[in-house]
Amino acid sequence: MNTMYERCKKVMPAVANRATSLGIVDGEGCYVYTEEGRKVLDFASGVAVNNLGNKNPEVVEAIKEQLNTMIHVGHNVVYNESYVKLAEKLVEVTGGDTMVYFSNSGAEVNDGAMKLAKYVTKRPGIIAFRNSFHGRTIGAMSITGSSSAYRKFYEPLMPSVYWADYANCHHCPFFQEEGKCQMECIKQFDSIFAKQIDPECVAAIIVEPVQGEGGYIPPKREFLKGLREICDKHGIMLIFDEVQTGIGRTGEIYAYQTYGVKPDILTSAKALGGGIPLAAIIAKKEIMEKWPAGAHGGTFGGNPLACAAGLKTLEIIERDNLLDNAKKQGKYMRDKLIELMAKYPSRIGDVRGVGLMNAMELISPDGQPDAKLTADIKQKALEKNLMLLTCGSDHNVVRFIAPLIVSEKEIDIAMSIIDEIMAELTK
Repeated sequence: MNTMYERCKKVMPAVANRATSLGIVDGEGCYVYTEEGRKVLDFASGVAVNNLGNKNPEVVEAIKEQLNTMIHVGHNVVYNESYVKLAEKLVEVTGGDTMVYFSNSGAEVNDGAMKLAKYVTKRPGIIAFRNSFHGRTIGAMSITGSSSAYRKFYEPLMPSVYWADYANCHHCPFFQEEGKCQMECIKQFDSIFAKQIDPECVAAIIVEPVQGEGGYIPPKREFLKGLREICDKHGIMLIFDEVQTGIGRTGEIYAYQTYGVKPDILTSAKALGGGIPLAAIIAKKEIMEKWPAGAHGGTFGGNPLACAAGLKTLEIIERDNLLDNAKKQGKYMRDKLIELMAKYPSRIGDVRGVGLMNAMELISPDGQPDAKLTADIKQKALEKNLMLLTCGSDHNVVRFIAPLIVSEKEIDIAMSIIDEIMAELTK
C-alpha cells in the first residue's frame, strides 16, 4: 500500500512539501500515531498550534457541541454566541481596554494589523526586523526577513517597508558584548529616522516579542521597552506578532505579559483556535474604534467551531494552571539542554528560550553555523520517534515546541534521544 506521502506527491506540488514524510492517523496528548503503527513524541505541536497536546478530549467535545448548533454563519452577516464570548474573553485577558477582530491565519492578521495602523495613522511606512517571519501573503511576506526563498520571484512586494536589526544578544548585529552594550539595537532608530524614513511617516513597527523562525531568540526586556518608548514619542503603532508566542507558549497567555511591555496592536493565531484555523487582531479600544465598517473584512473569520475550541482552550489553560507548567517545564528543559551544551561545547553553541519556546543552536568545531548537523539531528530524532522542527536564518537551530501539558517524563525522553544522537554524530 502506498503511504500518504507517496500518494500526496502524485496530487500536490512540491511547494506542499512537509518537514517529515510521516502519515499521521491519530494523536493523543504529547504523542501522534503513524500509519505504520509508530508512536512518536510530538515536540513540534503542529508548529505551536496544539498547545494542549493532540486531540484534547474537552476541546473535541466543545467542537461537537457547537456542531449541533451551527458550523458557519458568516461574521460579516450575523453574530453568534461563541464568536462574541471568545472576543469578550480575549478582551478580559488583555486588560479590558482592547477590542478584537477575528480572521483565519497569522499572515492574514498581520496584514490586517498593518492595514489598521495605516488607516488610523494615515501614514505609509512599516518598520520590520531582519530575520523575522510574519507569513506568506504578499503583505506579510513583504515584512518577512528570514529567507530570500520566501520572496523569490514575487517582487515587487508591498512598498514603504524599512528594516531594523533585532536584539540578538548572542549574535549581536552591532558587534557588542552582551551586558556591556549601549543598546545599539534601540539607537539604530536614530539613523533609520534620519536616513531612511522620517518618523512622522511611519505607521507601525512590527516585531515578534520572541523571534520565531529566525531562531527562537528571546530579547532583553529593555529592547521591547525601548521600542515602546520610540513609538510613544513619535505616534507610531507598536505591533507585536504573537502568532507563535501566544496562548501560553512563553508562560503567560501572551508574551507581552511575560515582558511587561504592552503593544498597541497584537496578532494572535496558531494555538488560539485549539487546532482549528482561527486568528485575531487585538488592539487598544481607542485604535479599533477608528476602524470603520468596510475598511477590512473576510468570510470565515471567527468561525463558530474555532471560537468554541478557542474558548475551551483558554478555560483549560486557566483551570489546569498550564501557564505555571509552561514556566516550570520550560526551565527544566533549558537546564537539561544546558547540561548537553556542557557535554558537547564544540557543537552546541547556545541554548535559549522562554517558557516552552526553547532552542538549541548547532555549530561546527570552528564555531560556524552547522546546518547539516541540525538537519541530521532532526532526521535521527524522527527515526527514534521524536518529532522536532528546525529554524534559524542559518538553518542551524533545533526548536523544541512541547505542548503546555508536557511533563518531566516526556522531556527526559527527548533529552535522552538528543544525547544519544549527539554522541553518535560527533564521535
